Amino acid sequence: MDQHFARTDMLPPLPPPIAERGAVKWMRENLFSSALNIVLTVLGVLAIFWLVKSSLPWWLNSVWNANSLSECRQIVAANAGEGATGACWAMIRQWWGAFIFGFYPPDQWWRPITAFGLLLSALAPVLFSGQKRNLIIVLGGVAVFLLVALTLADAPGGAFALAILLVAGLLGLALVQPGRLFWFTLVYPALCFWLLWGGPIWSPIVAMAGFGVLYAVFRLSSSVIGLAPAAGAGIVAAAFWWLYLEEPVVRALQTALPFALQSINSDQFGGFLLAIVIGVTGITFSLPIGILLALGRQSDMLIVKTLSVGFIEFIRGVPLITLLFTASLLLQYFLPPGTNFDIILRVIILVTFFAAAYLAEVIRGGLAALPHGQYEAADALGLDYWRAQRLIILPQALKVSIPSIVSTFIGLFKDTTLVAFVGLMDPLKGVTQIVRADINWKGIYWEPYIFVGIIFFVICFGMSRYSMYLERKLKTDHR
Repeated sequence: MDQHFARTDMLPPLPPPIAERGAVKWMRENLFSSALNIVLTVLGVLAIFWLVKSSLPWWLNSVWNANSLSECRQIVAANAGEGATGACWAMIRQWWGAFIFGFYPPDQWWRPITAFGLLLSALAPVLFSGQKRNLIIVLGGVAVFLLVALTLADAPGGAFALAILLVAGLLGLALVQPGRLFWFTLVYPALCFWLLWGGPIWSPIVAMAGFGVLYAVFRLSSSVIGLAPAAGAGIVAAAFWWLYLEEPVVRALQTALPFALQSINSDQFGGFLLAIVIGVTGITFSLPIGILLALGRQSDMLIVKTLSVGFIEFIRGVPLITLLFTASLLLQYFLPPGTNFDIILRVIILVTFFAAAYLAEVIRGGLAALPHGQYEAADALGLDYWRAQRLIILPQALKVSIPSIVSTFIGLFKDTTLVAFVGLMDPLKGVTQIVRADINWKGIYWEPYIFVGIIFFVICFGMSRYSMYLERKLKTDHR
């Protein structure tokens, strides 16, 4: 008699072999997949072992409390024996203010601290537009930062209260109407200028009023003479305001309602304060200028295209250091006698133009990557040139160009160290040379460069991570 058996339940799945899962699989596929990979892996491990063996004692024997390099070496010798080496981070404890603020007066450090905190508040609506949760997190972090930093900096009571109240107001606005935070972003440049350079409060207010004049003239005349002539008329009106009316208006307002901060000269700026001022300003203004240059290079109008191509090719063909020397030495010869053109402003203008020329080519590549059907779709919808660019073409081109744009921004921020060659105290060369010239720290070498390099890495790595986040957020394809 035949007997049959039918299984009524499934066997549980067996785990994969040890060679096909976990760290063993990853190592086999990535480190030991071939003879060449095995050799490279062994050489890499040996190199890492040698680096760690050589540098680890230097890190472990670090000294954080000393008044000179010789005292550091004595402490290292007492703790680790004669001939031992160790990092002397006590130098950072004594000179951190110069690395961060340059020669900015210590009793005024609360001003760049406030400006930096408000910078984060002004960037938040741009970086996290429409994301209430992220806006609240950033503004809350800014409030905590200002509360701690201004307390440590012994900020005046009035300034401390105003800064905290301003951030609290922005936080409340983010909870109710986050879209209105863009108004603070527009006002921030004038507020930052006044905080950092000081002087009458009316100077930045009247300067910003020039943009109001430009907008008013443009709106009133655009329906009569067209967009391009109206834009030109607005620029002329704003220039007239800034050149001839701004100064007497500021004097009149200051006489009627005197309110000013202590003026700070540009030669007192230095360290990361200078790098952030130049870098953030250059990044902010180079992107719109680069977009206009990219559109101008693709224009059918001969004069516009010729000027755009000439500007881009000339700037890209000249080293940045040459432009900085031009801003520092030669530009003054072409200005009227007695003109005082601030050196930081000159450097910012040239750095902005330099970055804009490179961004123009990056954005032109994004425009060229779009299929021609996008332009035809804009025409089919009846959109004019500027509406088509704003609503259809540029959003796609900029999304494609995000990695290259952020790479240009990172390069621009790192290139701010070149201002040391025109007499400004950048954190890498200018401040470090001053530290090493101090008789107490003469002979120190690695510590200041490592400290500056870590801060640059943190800032640039943050920009890179935000770029990746933005790419993921805007990725609408289905690849």
